[in-house]
Amino acid sequence: MVQTSEDIRLLNEKISHASGFVSRINDELSKVIVGQQAMIERLLIGLLSNGHVLLEGVPGLAKTLAIKSLSQSVNAGFNRIQFTPDLLPADVIGTMIYNQSKNEFYVRKGPVFSNFVLADEINRAPAKVQSALLEAMQERQVTIGDTTYKLSEPFLVLATQNPIEQEGTYPLPEAQVDRFMLKVVVDYPAKAEEQLIIRQNTLGLSAPAINPVASTSEILTAKELVRQVYLDEKVENYILDIVFATRYPEKYNLQKLKPLIGFGGSPRASINLALAAKAYAFLNNRAYVIPEDVRGVCKDVLRHRIGLTYEAEAENVSVEQVINEILREVNVP
Repeated sequence: MVQTSEDIRLLNEKISHASGFVSRINDELSKVIVGQQAMIERLLIGLLSNGHVLLEGVPGLAKTLAIKSLSQSVNAGFNRIQFTPDLLPADVIGTMIYNQSKNEFYVRKGPVFSNFVLADEINRAPAKVQSALLEAMQERQVTIGDTTYKLSEPFLVLATQNPIEQEGTYPLPEAQVDRFMLKVVVDYPAKAEEQLIIRQNTLGLSAPAINPVASTSEILTAKELVRQVYLDEKVENYILDIVFATRYPEKYNLQKLKPLIGFGGSPRASINLALAAKAYAFLNNRAYVIPEDVRGVCKDVLRHRIGLTYEAEAENVSVEQVINEILREVNVP
């Protein structure tokens, strides 16, 4: 659908009015989280574009705290699942339980029936438990026995994983990781930020309370507006060029990447890159996507969708380096 400049101006006004909750959420989260603005921004992008988020980082970087605080700032349901090797699928989605006195079965719903689901250390659970999340994440429904139950909206799976341990962990297969819209690598805070963290945690003061400052109706309205954000055909083609360069690098003057990439991004990568760019534009109070929006979310959308070869590993080439090379070479509209 072609949008006129007047349509975009009216949409811009709607976005300015509807995005007020974003600054309120940021203010609440800043009470307990120092720095990590990029991580919080990615969590909001996932929330606004209906996409699940995987946070990866060493312990102690406030991954769990950020997710829990975000759920508290939105007046919505929150459940945390601590993944362990002995977890069963029924512990996640629920199960049928027999009531002896009534001589009948009834459904006990699992913790996945909530608006925000924190899958803490998701790579500690075996494959059958990880796959139990697949239907919920992709179809937004759960089947228990013969009955299928729709999950409430908004529904967001926010998972964390620890990249430094191998013992007692089960790496997520590509099909599972691909269900996450964004894979966010959480880095260490800056020195000044860590100094503030030390002060906050050594004064013996109780942690500030996070107040609910956004309603589910506000979130659902914002999600509708994100879908309406204007994506010009030139920016669309830019997204396609980036994704196609991960599949056929030789066509984009990137012959040196050909032996390093085992497989590139699927159409899901293109869809999620467009949606994430729209949400990024919304967070910046814009009714249209610019190339910088695409570049801003590109690594988080693509880093878990590009498979590197053994040759790349032997040469210590990372996915981030491959994406940087692609962004340098693909023409910006």
